[in-house]
Amino acid sequence: MPEKSIAIIATKGSLDWAYPPFILASTGAALGYDCKMFFTFYGLHLLKRDLNLRVSPMGNPGMPLRLPVLLQAMPGAQYLATAMMKRRIGAKGVAEIAELRDLCLEAGVRLVACQMTVDLFDWRPSDFIDGVEYGGATTFFDFAGESDVCLFI
Repeated sequence: MPEKSIAIIATKGSLDWAYPPFILASTGAALGYDCKMFFTFYGLHLLKRDLNLRVSPMGNPGMPLRLPVLLQAMPGAQYLATAMMKRRIGAKGVAEIAELRDLCLEAGVRLVACQMTVDLFDWRPSDFIDGVEYGGATTFFDFAGESDVCLFI
């Protein structure tokens, strides 16, 4: 039976949006899938050495923080929401993003940073963790076009 493959494009760089691509990639790799992830625009924050990810309750109706919209816009609401989310992550024993990212690398998941976006934001390879590859949209299409599963997150 031929090896199955999965291509994931990660476009979001907040704490709550960091989990789906890494959980799906690490699970796919554990199931024997050839996994490749393409990080573009704000998704590149997930590859940075210094993970300073936050979550915003503003405009997120699924956020368990139940505050009126006016309070969500108040200074400090983002820090409160992030602290609450991190506390819940720890209390439930959920792995942190850095752990999931390391797990993906150990499992052979290829992490590809969008070179155009890296250039756009004036970032350098030294801003990112070791093991990151660089490529453009054609790099993504090269592996996504042949994958069995393709996810946009």
